[in-house]
Amino acid sequence: MSESFYQPKGDQPDDPGFDLSLRPPDFSEFHGQEKIKDRLMLMVEAAQMRDDVLEHVLLSGPPGLGKTTLANIIAGAAGTNLHTTSGPQIEKAGDLAGVLTNLQKGDILFIDEIHRLHPAIEEYLYPAMEDYRLDIIIDSGPSARSIQLNLPKFTLVGATTRAGMLTSPLRSRFGLVNRLDYYTAEQLSVIIDRSAGLLKVEITADGSLEIARRSRGTPRIANNLLRWVRDFAQVRSDGTITGEVANEALAMIEIDQDGLDEMDARILEAMIYKFNGGPVGLSTLAVAIGEDASTLEEVHEPFLIMQGFMKRTPRGRVAMPAAYSKIGAPQPVRSDQPDLFS
Repeated sequence: MSESFYQPKGDQPDDPGFDLSLRPPDFSEFHGQEKIKDRLMLMVEAAQMRDDVLEHVLLSGPPGLGKTTLANIIAGAAGTNLHTTSGPQIEKAGDLAGVLTNLQKGDILFIDEIHRLHPAIEEYLYPAMEDYRLDIIIDSGPSARSIQLNLPKFTLVGATTRAGMLTSPLRSRFGLVNRLDYYTAEQLSVIIDRSAGLLKVEITADGSLEIARRSRGTPRIANNLLRWVRDFAQVRSDGTITGEVANEALAMIEIDQDGLDEMDARILEAMIYKFNGGPVGLSTLAVAIGEDASTLEEVHEPFLIMQGFMKRTPRGRVAMPAAYSKIGAPQPVRSDQPDLFS
C-alpha cells in the first residue's frame, strides 16, 4: 500500500477531498493540542474584551494534525470571516493585493504552506502585517511608480509543514507561534469515536484504539483509516468495528501494529540489506526504493524517526536497533564503528 491512501505528501495544501463534516466546529470538540488550544482561546477572548483584532498566528507541524481546522475554529470563535489561500497560489503581487483588498476589519486570512511564498511576495506582506498597508510598484523603468493602499486591520493565520524554511523576518511578525505535535493513541481514540458517531458507525473501545495505534499520531490518517475499516466491517462483518475487525481490515491494506505500511518496511529493508544499516544519503535511499526524495523526507522519515527505527546523522540515514528487530534481521556487530548509533 502506498502512503497516498492516508497521508498527503509533505508540503501540499490540505486535501480538498477530505471529509469536512468530520472537522470539529469549535474548541470544545477539538481534542488534543491542549496547550495550543488554551493559548488560542485566551487570545480570542482577550481580543473580544478589547474589541480588537487578533494577533497574527503561525501554526506549524506535520500534515494532518489540525492546522486548517484550527484556523476555521479561530474564525468561528472570533465571529469573523475566514479567507483561505496557499503560498503557491500567490504567484505575483497582484494576486496578494486582490486577496488583501477584499478583507474587512477583523477578517482572518489563512495562508496554507506559507513557507512556499515567493520572496518578492513576502516583501509585500511585511507592511501589510505590521502597518496594514500595501505598497505596490506599478510598471517598470522610468515610468515605475508606487501606489500605497490602506488595508483594514486583519489577522493572518499562517500554516506550514516546514517551519525551518520560513525566513526570520516573516516569523518575527507573528504574535503567536505554535507547533502542533503528534497525538497519542488515547487522544486519537477519542477523535475516532467522535468521527464514528458522525458517520453513524458502531465501534467498540477496542476497535477505536486499534485504529488509533496505527494512525501515526495523525487525526487525518485516523479518519481515513476509520472509513476503510467501516467499509470492511460492512462487507466482511456485521457492520460493527471491533478490535478484531479493525485488525483484519488494516492487515488487508498492509498496515502493521506499529502503523508502518509497505513503503516504511521497504525503507528499513533497503537501509539494512542494501546499505548495511547506513549511513546512507537521502537521494541514494530514495533511488533504491523507487520513491521521491521529498516524500521520503517529509512523509515517512518523521514517523520512522519518532518511533526509533532510524535517525538522521551528518553522514546520512542510519537504521537503529529497533529497525533490525522490526524486520527480523540480526543486529550489526561493528567494533570498528562504535559510534554507529550515536
